[in-house]
Amino acid sequence: MKNDSLKGQYRINEQIRAKEVRIVGEESEPQIFTLAQALKMAKDQDLDLVEISPNAQPPVCRIIDYSKFLYQQKKRQKEQKAKQVKVNVKEIRFGPQTDDHDYNFKLKHAISFLEDGDKVKAYVFFKGRSILFKEQGEVLLLRFANDLEEYAKVDQLPVLEGKRMIIFLSPKRKEPVAPKKPAAPKAEVKVTPKAEEKPAEVVTEVKEVTAE
Repeated sequence: MKNDSLKGQYRINEQIRAKEVRIVGEESEPQIFTLAQALKMAKDQDLDLVEISPNAQPPVCRIIDYSKFLYQQKKRQKEQKAKQVKVNVKEIRFGPQTDDHDYNFKLKHAISFLEDGDKVKAYVFFKGRSILFKEQGEVLLLRFANDLEEYAKVDQLPVLEGKRMIIFLSPKRKEPVAPKKPAAPKAEVKVTPKAEEKPAEVVTEVKEVTAE
């Protein structure tokens, strides 16, 4: 059945043992009632009396349909779970005498892990008498952190724990690229065409000459 995991967490109705309870609701001010009064109020509304805070003095209760209450609690749990960020930690192991080929191979994997958003736990394992080279292991891990500077930040500097020297790295947040400002629009130059020059009007005056 749905909500079975929540059912045992809350006392309801006659399961409540307190003599008085504080009733809270979305549309009313908190008030204290005897248990008998609270049970009658719930029964009159065909609802349940649900104890939501048993350690308060007096215990806090709501008058609500119990199935609806469990559904709300289940929904709230899902929302909280969805907000949780799952972080994976990838381990990378070195020896104190790690050669360049092996080092570069593991460096490449670390970059891939960090780009995927995973944390990296890198450590140098000292076997037997190799613990004498712990300074060498520390230098190796610091070099590793330095080579990953573009991709990671150091959460914990190298620390010796038993036969391991460990460093923790987490991915750097990529800075958002600021959008380029649009170029200022060029001022529009309006060219007003010159008025067409009309040719000068030539007026010819003709006089008629009459012989006398």
